[in-house]
Amino acid sequence: MVRSSVAGVTLLVLVSMATPDLVCGGQERGKDSRLTHTHFAHNQYYTPQTGGVRSMTFQKTPRNDILENNHYSVQISEAELAPPVGPKRWAAPEPVSQWTKPYDATFPRPACMQACAGEFSEECPPKVSEDCLYLNVYVPVSVDLSEKTAAQLPVMVWIHGGDFIAGSASKPLYDGRFISNYSNTVVVNMEYRLGAFGFLVTGKDPERSAVGNYGILDQQAALRWVQKNIAAFGGDPVKVTLFGESAGAQSVCLHLMMQSSETLFRHATIQSQPFSIPLKTRWDAMKLGRNFLIHTTCSASDMQCLRSLSTHTVLQAQVQAGSKIINPFRFLEVFETWGPYVDGELITEQPIAAFQKGHWQSYKPVIMGTTSEEGVIFVYGAFNGSVSVLECIVYTTAIFKQHTLKVLQKYLPVYHKVDKRTMLSQIVTDFVFLCPARCSARAALSMGGAVWMYVFDHAPSDHKIWAGLTFCYDHACHGAELPFLFDSAPVANFSFTARESRLANQMVCYWGAFAHSGDPNSHREHTSFCRNQRLAPWPKYTPARGWPVLNLTLQSHLQRGNRDHFCDFWDRLDIY
Repeated sequence: MVRSSVAGVTLLVLVSMATPDLVCGGQERGKDSRLTHTHFAHNQYYTPQTGGVRSMTFQKTPRNDILENNHYSVQISEAELAPPVGPKRWAAPEPVSQWTKPYDATFPRPACMQACAGEFSEECPPKVSEDCLYLNVYVPVSVDLSEKTAAQLPVMVWIHGGDFIAGSASKPLYDGRFISNYSNTVVVNMEYRLGAFGFLVTGKDPERSAVGNYGILDQQAALRWVQKNIAAFGGDPVKVTLFGESAGAQSVCLHLMMQSSETLFRHATIQSQPFSIPLKTRWDAMKLGRNFLIHTTCSASDMQCLRSLSTHTVLQAQVQAGSKIINPFRFLEVFETWGPYVDGELITEQPIAAFQKGHWQSYKPVIMGTTSEEGVIFVYGAFNGSVSVLECIVYTTAIFKQHTLKVLQKYLPVYHKVDKRTMLSQIVTDFVFLCPARCSARAALSMGGAVWMYVFDHAPSDHKIWAGLTFCYDHACHGAELPFLFDSAPVANFSFTARESRLANQMVCYWGAFAHSGDPNSHREHTSFCRNQRLAPWPKYTPARGWPVLNLTLQSHLQRGNRDHFCDFWDRLDIY
């Protein structure tokens, strides 16, 4: 069943972790499937009280005769973080001081600082700032926040991707109102510091140097904010599902590994995690930091100088430092110059190693998967023209060193075209994404974990999603599943066919069921909308069932043995 174009209303709440109050607004999807702004007749703001909970009441003016006389009471909780600016730049997030007067949070917030240049940088957010640690909270229309005894809904906390240098929680692609409404969950999108602002390392002493991993600490602080405050928005702090894609999936894995994050969420969804791109060692992170300092007038231990640098200077130094190969023996690091590193305290080992050894919260249910053609966007983006066999040998040698001959012997007989970009794309898909995900899922099972595997196998019909990346037009590239998962076509400037809408409906309901129960097959808490989707069974990833994987496409179906011959090869090679 295709969802009706006449939809409910989701209450959007933009919450500042840097300021105590928040924005409350509702928007409705009209009969023409376009989003229209809701008008409120009454807005009341209350002065914050120390340690207390304030309320804000809105009366909704009817629009298009869809909803009439709806009232929303929103409780506002205390803030969690101070803006990471000035003396708080390159410092762990800190609690905000108390506010003594009302704070207007009814306007959009900036994304975190990022360099918007280059073919593969994300579309630049409308506004960026160092003062960026905000949350977007989406509450379904079914929640009556004026009722203190209202049922507490599961919470889905999204961590955006973007190579740890770009992206935003407020990107229209990640608009959470649809998944919130149709799965009856509270959705939270977070911002976190990016690039050099979030991951610069110049030393080991946090008092005298930048020690990195600030972006991960920001994420953890956001999760703590959810634990402390989400009940005020109808959310259940005990039922938190953490989900993310690409760099966001890497972040989810890190929180699954970090003991200090263990109590902050219950389930996890790992989408397109590049397991084979290693986190930097401390040595590599320090070398990147030294390259950064070359492009400033500051020394490694002069935090006053570093904190006085303009944002423009920081971004310039970030780009310049990131253009150099840090460790030629770990060539794949070039695909993720800035990001978290193994500091020995917060992060103690590589994610792939942690999953294989059981050094993570393996008792938590996990959805894990990839797109079917992850590598296309990276390989075709790097090489504008045909790649010859000789060039292919050079590039594979840079990555696989002494294993190059085995890799070429495995793939060359299968890919006969003169242009070897298709072969390189498949190698990237297999080695970086698909096969280490399979390996990690099987390791989780050996630890007693519950895992559901998927592969997203549909090329979106509306090419606007790729913003001119023509080589993805006919492929299920990295990130292809996101507009379907969020069902965000109405606000992200592209469209779905009727069959694509059904696929989006299915994904929303699978992910929503997982948030409710830790099982994407559960119908117990399904909304009437999701019950009408008549979802096909999605069995756990187990050998007893032949290692089933849900192929998400216009005719979603189970598949077994997906590229097992190649993944067995990579498992034996043991170089993830």
